[in-house]
Amino acid sequence: MTGFIQELQRRTPLGWLQLSHYKSRLLVALSGIAFADVLMFMQLGFQNALYDSNTRLNRAVLADIVLISPQSRNMQNLATFSRRRLLQAADVPGVKSAEAMYIGLVTWKNPQTRRKTSVQAIGFNPEQPALNIPEVNNQLDKIKLPDNFIFDRAARGEYNKVFSQISAGESVTTEVDKRTISISGTFKLGASFGADGTLISSDENFLRLFPRRLAGSINLGLVNVQPGYDPKQVAEALKSYLPNDDVKVLTRAEYVKMEEDYWKTSSPIGFIFSLGVSMGFMVGVIIVYQVLSTDVNAHLKEYATFKAMGYGNSYLLGVIFEEALILAVLGFIPGFIVPLGLYRLAANATNLPIFMTAVRALLVLLLTIIMCIFSGAIATRRLQSADPADMF
Repeated sequence: MTGFIQELQRRTPLGWLQLSHYKSRLLVALSGIAFADVLMFMQLGFQNALYDSNTRLNRAVLADIVLISPQSRNMQNLATFSRRRLLQAADVPGVKSAEAMYIGLVTWKNPQTRRKTSVQAIGFNPEQPALNIPEVNNQLDKIKLPDNFIFDRAARGEYNKVFSQISAGESVTTEVDKRTISISGTFKLGASFGADGTLISSDENFLRLFPRRLAGSINLGLVNVQPGYDPKQVAEALKSYLPNDDVKVLTRAEYVKMEEDYWKTSSPIGFIFSLGVSMGFMVGVIIVYQVLSTDVNAHLKEYATFKAMGYGNSYLLGVIFEEALILAVLGFIPGFIVPLGLYRLAANATNLPIFMTAVRALLVLLLTIIMCIFSGAIATRRLQSADPADMF
């Protein structure tokens, strides 16, 4: 190992010398790589924000097992099933409780701007917490009151004055589908790609917003398991006991995965973001190839001289790959810094969970290195076939 390091120290950094000799060309190359990295970072950031924001509610549900209709696609497209299935589920050994949850999209008037927007309404029995959100569970008495709701203060839109009034102990009124409701509290969940915010109240208040909805038609069944029982085994027992053409049984992990898989595979949005990452990668490949190919052509006679002196193709390829690695590392630095500001800007504008992660940074760095090495491999094809006798 020591001998290898000493050999590297004695080696002339020919790749760096060639790149730094044409500073304008180097700057253009680094700008192109940084642009490709920014594109990949932004697409990956929006993609992860899509998955995270649309699975927040799934992860917040207080249940070991979730019952849904087989026709349900995702949280914004939940079909209904009979509430009688909860009574049947309670007969299965190991089931501690089975509660109903109602979910639906409603159009409401922003109390501050009076503009209409879509929010997700949730209703459940306030006698038993249904969400793992302490702020919600501390305000269950409020949502027992008729037409009283609590609202997501991380919702997308202008609500500063509204939240100030609520913090001061005042009740704010607005309209939901021509029905007047009161907002008496707030909690924090966050907007998603499907809804600008979330309204939570009791199941009775929810049904008042949907007069055509029958109380016996529910969207989710929240099943909790008795201590000492394995949720997976109880779920299998429920699958055998309940009719599978009417209700689908999912463990908590499967419920979250169902939502994420919908946005990854069934929704065109997930495909578009993946395509954006691929396009960023290809842009980088083309830019780096152009730079390295131009460099090879500009120094072809010098490389031929090296061949005539006895240097093999492996040494010359090493020079090109050295240039590729230098471009990858130097181009990644601004390509990493710029998205930090863009993430903050996008998060403030959309209220979506867009932020940098170490895993994403390492992924893009790896893609950048692969991108540059791949471009270098293409650019060296002419170099390997070059004959010193043809150069002079």
